[in-house]
Amino acid sequence: MKSQSSKVQSACDVKIYSDKGSLALRFPVRHNALWEVLDGKSLKGKPKCLGIGKYGFSADEPDDWKRASAIAMMIEADLDHPEWDKLFDRTLAKYGLGGGKYAKLAEIIQLPGTVQSLPEITVGAMWEEYLLWKKTTIEETTFKATYCRNYGNLIAGKFFQNNGSKPTFSDNPLNIVYLDDKQGIKAALDAIKLKTKKRFLVALLEAFEYAKSNGLIVHPTTANPFDSSKFSVPAVTTQQKYADKVVNGETVEWHEAEDENTLENDRRSFTKDERDIIIKAFYESDKNKNRKTSVMIAPLVEFLFLTGCRPSEVYALTWRDIDFERGVIKISKSLGFSTKKVKDTKTGESRLFYFGEFDRLKALLLEIKNDKLEGLVFSNLASKHMNADNLGRVWCNRTSKKTLKSGEEVEYFYPGVVSQLVRDGAISGYLSPYHTRHTYITLTAHANSHNNNALLHIASSCGNSVDVILRHYLGVSESTELITV
Repeated sequence: MKSQSSKVQSACDVKIYSDKGSLALRFPVRHNALWEVLDGKSLKGKPKCLGIGKYGFSADEPDDWKRASAIAMMIEADLDHPEWDKLFDRTLAKYGLGGGKYAKLAEIIQLPGTVQSLPEITVGAMWEEYLLWKKTTIEETTFKATYCRNYGNLIAGKFFQNNGSKPTFSDNPLNIVYLDDKQGIKAALDAIKLKTKKRFLVALLEAFEYAKSNGLIVHPTTANPFDSSKFSVPAVTTQQKYADKVVNGETVEWHEAEDENTLENDRRSFTKDERDIIIKAFYESDKNKNRKTSVMIAPLVEFLFLTGCRPSEVYALTWRDIDFERGVIKISKSLGFSTKKVKDTKTGESRLFYFGEFDRLKALLLEIKNDKLEGLVFSNLASKHMNADNLGRVWCNRTSKKTLKSGEEVEYFYPGVVSQLVRDGAISGYLSPYHTRHTYITLTAHANSHNNNALLHIASSCGNSVDVILRHYLGVSESTELITV
């Protein structure tokens, strides 16, 4: 067995250069004999040049130059080794360059003793391993809704468009693309909407790093193809942000498709007059033929406006959490939107909300309590937990499509109480049920803006901070010039 060269190398002789925007490798002439066999033609004394742009190597990417350098050293080390015919992979897959003509020639050209290289794992295999770990680090609600359902659909190439209820399927889903196939990954990602892509890429990047740290990446030269800095994600316009969405075949307002974090940061609010108009409209609404449902929804809306609680916290509230003698409500849990299971509050902490002997809130609670000593304060007709859907269907407009037996597709429109108030000009604009929280904090904070103790009380009872109230609800300027003494 003879090596390709007896020359002692002090540096890599496989050179990397730019060729029309892509990278290429130039091999020393001592390797010509091998390449002439693989190519089936004479090189006439000229060095072998191998373009690697088709494998995702760009001359504009510094990281690609580093990867190409590592590959060049690997190939040279194998070719110059005494047992090169066992080490060198004639398909080039070992070096992250598989899938080209040399992989096809492998079935024809037989070099004795060649070891076949294992393929890199797919994005789908990487994602499945990542999910096993990820579910142990985040809440079940987020894991199921975001990582399993939303991101899972994107991995599988299943997309829901705004203009239709049926999903479309990609011809090149991510789950079957190999991690070293940069072009395939780019093509799959190009099919994903830009608004969704940014957070999704962060999750993919983390998934790759997890796979790498746990020895799941086959080839050391495989670089992370999900570097979000390489993808241009333009800002979402206001029109796009607040446009209607299609969720499970129903057209819903934008806020129903957003998560709680987004709504928490959107601190717009109703005025005091608008708050009272909305509460009155729910009590007077004849929208629901079933009066039991109407009776439960109206007090729920009033309770949200009077406490500033997050809706998810109210859905988990029980009569055991309310102490009428001390005038206090204990808020220690919330209801997961997707799991419908009781979990911690958003901040993970319990807090107390106080009410006075003659407060409007106490009168409301006594009116709906009757003789109840336990159970949910607000429940559906089956005495089970209510959720965002129960309130959302009454609060805002919704439409649904149905295909009749005749094949005709009809669309049904269901007006919402708050949406109707906007159309009637009774209130200035539409805001989601979550904005009952921002309305309470805004109105109460402004009414007590010169009372530091009151602001601290508002912050602690709403699961917020004085800093957030000052900056985002009262608009206190950070540029205030202090007088030193």
